[in-house]
Amino acid sequence: MNTIQFAGECSKSFEVQWHTHEHWELVYCTGGGGTFKFKNGMVLPYREGDTVAIPPGERHANLSQEGFSNIHVQMADPAFPSPAVFRVADDAERHLRATFSQAKFYYLSDINKRDMVLSALGELIACYMAVYRDNTEFSKPVEQIRTLIIREHARPGFALDEAIRAMPFHYDYLRKLFKKEMGLTPLEYMTKLRMRKAEALLGGMGATGYTVGEVAELCGYENALYFSRVFKKYFGRPPSALAARNRGGGGGSAFPGPGEGEAGPPELPPEGKISVL
Repeated sequence: MNTIQFAGECSKSFEVQWHTHEHWELVYCTGGGGTFKFKNGMVLPYREGDTVAIPPGERHANLSQEGFSNIHVQMADPAFPSPAVFRVADDAERHLRATFSQAKFYYLSDINKRDMVLSALGELIACYMAVYRDNTEFSKPVEQIRTLIIREHARPGFALDEAIRAMPFHYDYLRKLFKKEMGLTPLEYMTKLRMRKAEALLGGMGATGYTVGEVAELCGYENALYFSRVFKKYFGRPPSALAARNRGGGGGSAFPGPGEGEAGPPELPPEGKISVL
């Protein structure tokens, strides 16, 4: 069960013609997007970060105007609840993508006892797929904002407020809808992603040599001082404290932060500006 039979990678392509597989095919989109078409008339669009699971014998084609790239895995008897096509979205840290990449690496390698690793990776992929499939689906506007934040949160200069105001819905409606479905405001959600990334980067500072200023930029902040203020408000201690801890060999997680699903203290508004997100 959950045995990986094949793993490969597709560089940028625009079409995969009609075909079937003996086993389940799991296709993780690593770039671009497209549409799967099935002989029963079903059409399933996908984007980067999506995985489409296709049962054995299901005739399908993959088409795209912009092009797509993917990692595809074939699995024998995965523990899925029903023999139907389904799609899941990866999380913000791209754990599923990392697992697919490892599966491809070990399948193509000649490492001794690689089958043991492939077996474990097959179990992990099946678990991820089951967990993400059970996650609540968000409304289209919320999913659009969520995807935008995941894609752009680490880009310095990203103006979340302006991006939301450009959407064809009332600003306050979108903010309240996002809060209702996600449990966080858009700004709180973006701050959570940025702080998770900052914690991970600072945790490796002793090995990577990143300065606090460099980490700030990698997390989407143009001003290192402002980043430090946000970090301290979120974790209760400045980023320099984590840096010093790891230089001293402490390692591990930063500080006790907000629990799962909690936002932590809200991000401070940029100097000279007031944010209502």
